Amino acid sequence: MTQIIKGVKKLKEILTKTGGRDSQGHISVRHIGGRHKRLYRIIDFRRDKFNISSKVVSIEYDPNRNANVALLNYADGEKRYILAPESLKVDDEVISGQKIEIRAGNAAPLKNIPVGTIVHNVELFPGKGGQLTRSAGSGSQVMAKEKEYVQLKMQSGEIRKINENCIATIGVLSRGDIKNIKLLKAGQKRHLGIRPGVRGVAMSPRDHPHGGGEGRSGIGMSSPKTPWGKKTLGKKTRKKNKSSNKMIVARRKR
Repeated sequence: MTQIIKGVKKLKEILTKTGGRDSQGHISVRHIGGRHKRLYRIIDFRRDKFNISSKVVSIEYDPNRNANVALLNYADGEKRYILAPESLKVDDEVISGQKIEIRAGNAAPLKNIPVGTIVHNVELFPGKGGQLTRSAGSGSQVMAKEKEYVQLKMQSGEIRKINENCIATIGVLSRGDIKNIKLLKAGQKRHLGIRPGVRGVAMSPRDHPHGGGEGRSGIGMSSPKTPWGKKTLGKKTRKKNKSSNKMIVARRKR
């Protein structure tokens, strides 16, 4: 018999379908449609409930993300969802604060996390909530500390400077093996809300720059393009004078 946990209903809200359309009804994102009904779990990305111990009530599947989520029951009675690290188990104690034990699920400012520690759900700006390293199986490593910044090595290989007061959670995120899961039928893709994508060369010239020609044909141009005629596959889209460039110590692996 499934255990009914009180107070969890308010942590879920209805997630409306968009079909990839904007407020005017025009398709703004292609290949979106259908999907199974789902509720959105309100995740605590801020981890700002300091120095109040909590207990892991359950580890749950979340249809909105690749990683699992953990339901925490705090000592004052409040319940919150967090992203579940790999080694977190039911009945484990979890806490966030300035000085904490370096254990999976605990959260603290980067300045108080030892060099070499693997972290996830990292803030970019103090108090804004975790924005980095939130996908299944990912983890960033604390590399060095200098003045008011901490150097963090991302999963991509990029080394970035982040404010030492930004909060991060200890551990590697769960479900790292999701990349090995194979979809066994087309319907599974549709349940996820992903509609079929068609190759540009299979379209007509009016629908795609790669379209046209009799039978099989190449793209007929020096570089591939998007359906709107913009260069793709290797075209750099990051702004040259982006303000956050100064925070990147080493670029990601090629």
